[in-house]
Amino acid sequence: MNETYIKVRGVWKYLFRAIDKEGRTLDFCLSDIRNAKAAKRFLAKALRRSKHYRPGKINTDKNPAYGEAIRELKKEGLLPADCLHRQVKYLNDRLESDPGKLKRLIKPTLGFQSMRTAYATIKGFEVMRMFRKRQFDFWIDAVGGRTEACFVNRLFSVYA
Repeated sequence: MNETYIKVRGVWKYLFRAIDKEGRTLDFCLSDIRNAKAAKRFLAKALRRSKHYRPGKINTDKNPAYGEAIRELKKEGLLPADCLHRQVKYLNDRLESDPGKLKRLIKPTLGFQSMRTAYATIKGFEVMRMFRKRQFDFWIDAVGGRTEACFVNRLFSVYA
């Protein structure tokens, strides 16, 4: 779990992201604030989306908001009590380098004018990056698609 900064209408906003140990994207969230409440909201959302995946370890940077959010989620039972929270800078290297690729995609957009457009654009970028990370291979095979393009055509009846 990590956050990076994105400019929306000239103001810095926080983009929270989570990946698993293989580097696959779990979820992301765009927020105005960077505190325990925002971290808890994001982590709870990521846990709800991945119902069958319960983390054994969560690596974060040394932001104290993460520790507070994780403690509260353990108290509420959304996170296993034996889940280890590790605040070691170098254990998070895969995630720390991941937003650089996203920021290279964002730069040519010349900034965002609203949180809504920023979220929608980043969501599209993340989905395309998930294709590149081969996170959808199971679904592509399940619908009989041979490539990503065939998969999208079959899902949305789009023909290029």
